[in-house]
Amino acid sequence: MVPTLQQNDVLLVNEFEYRVHAPARGDIVVFKPPIASPTDFIKRVVAVPGDTLRISGGIVYVNGKPLDEPYISQAPSYDLRLAGYGITVDTGNGPQRLNPAQADVPPRALWQAPDRVPAGFYFVMGDNRNDSDDSHIWGFAQLHGRFAAGPLAATKATAQFTGRAFLLLWPLNRLRVLQ
Repeated sequence: MVPTLQQNDVLLVNEFEYRVHAPARGDIVVFKPPIASPTDFIKRVVAVPGDTLRISGGIVYVNGKPLDEPYISQAPSYDLRLAGYGITVDTGNGPQRLNPAQADVPPRALWQAPDRVPAGFYFVMGDNRNDSDDSHIWGFAQLHGRFAAGPLAATKATAQFTGRAFLLLWPLNRLRVLQ
């Protein structure tokens, strides 16, 4: 999440918020990733259920409109599309579809439309877009339930959004509300 967050930053996280309402676009969320990890991840919600998403020429488009992203360290150096009930990423070697055996890309039956984020799923990205282990690599983050696809689907592991990070508390010289 560089430059917004640095390693060893201390944050306050609202762990009750997502019991009352769903995550919103722009939230900085703490969640269990759909890949094996001893710790939760922290990323920014870019697209919510029902949104269309594409990344082209370094610009992220949600519902056809470019996002204003003053918080990122640099524009994405890859293109991405949600289409055909999947996620396709082009890092310069031609478009490659994320494999549901390796990424949390749910089966077609869980999608409401072939080009929209499915219900219960979120597309999350780090603010350091070109060096972030995020949805462009391992698919969607899930709000709750068993993982729909990817390496954890065959396990009893369950998805969970722990909460929304809202305050950078330490170091004191960087104390601020997170946006």
